[in-house]
Amino acid sequence: MFDAKPRARKLGWAVVGCGWVARDYVIPALQGARNARLVALCDANAEALMRIPADDVSRYTELGSVLADKDVQAVYIATPNHLHAAMTEACAAAGKHVLCEKPMAVTPRDGLRMVSACQRAGVHYATAFDQRHHAAHRKLRTLVKEGVLGTVTQARIHYACWLPADWTPDNWRIDPEQAGGGAMIDLAPHGLDLLEVLLGDEWESLTAMTQRRVHRYAVDDGAVLMGQFKSGTLGLLQVAYNCPDAYPRRTLELIGTRARALACKTMGQTPGGSLSLIDAKTGEETWVPLSPEEDKSPFLNQVEAFSACVLEGRPQPYAPERDVRLVGLLTQATQDGKAYPSCH
Repeated sequence: MFDAKPRARKLGWAVVGCGWVARDYVIPALQGARNARLVALCDANAEALMRIPADDVSRYTELGSVLADKDVQAVYIATPNHLHAAMTEACAAAGKHVLCEKPMAVTPRDGLRMVSACQRAGVHYATAFDQRHHAAHRKLRTLVKEGVLGTVTQARIHYACWLPADWTPDNWRIDPEQAGGGAMIDLAPHGLDLLEVLLGDEWESLTAMTQRRVHRYAVDDGAVLMGQFKSGTLGLLQVAYNCPDAYPRRTLELIGTRARALACKTMGQTPGGSLSLIDAKTGEETWVPLSPEEDKSPFLNQVEAFSACVLEGRPQPYAPERDVRLVGLLTQATQDGKAYPSCH
């Protein structure tokens, strides 16, 4: 029998830079998305590229080949940070939509280059802030918006890991030229973005302190950022490469006048974790349930959300100029903040 129901449209994606996040999370998300399809992979390491399990995709070692591929409509950029700006400009010039890993750029000037290039070409741009797409964080945003927490007075995030110099053979995250910094530039952007999304607010000021305390490399292995939002809410971020993975190191806490929200093990690449509320009057703790349908990979949610905007002709929910502002805040905090010398 003839099925008159039209097939769902799917956006054709290429992944450029096939490191562990792309390999373990983004590529599976593209393969499982309802409105996206993986059509190409690109990485300078040809051997590593061939080891990635993906059927019926083109494999390239140069960006130019990706941009010449007519099946590629959107590009996920997951290369070292210093390459983001030039690659985004090249993708935009070729008419490809761009989802770029955080930080979008090492400097706000580079971020503005990226935004201008995409606007001139009429293509979509978004920074890959996957944390805002975690089911628990989506639920928490709704609770804040509905006033369940009351007036939020403070917000705190601890997001850390253990990252020794020999973590990978080519650990570009600790190379100041390729990464533009260390733990702060790598991990803090997630928290800066997420708290603005959860609170529906904007950072007004930001101060940073960094350390080189444990690991023998040329970038910071830990940082604390403190700031205030336009509403008056205070924010605190603790990020680190020097926190043993066995410790509790992925927590998000919002203190409100009606309730305190605590999310544990939600910051990161995987779904799951927990979200609880403590009532300000009774002290009673209740757990906020997430259905299996809600609790999907944050990368899957991110890919589907970006693809939907492109396919339906809707703008991305957050203007890219906002991401440039966050880069500027982080850059200024780094320049103004106190950097403690290495203890080695």
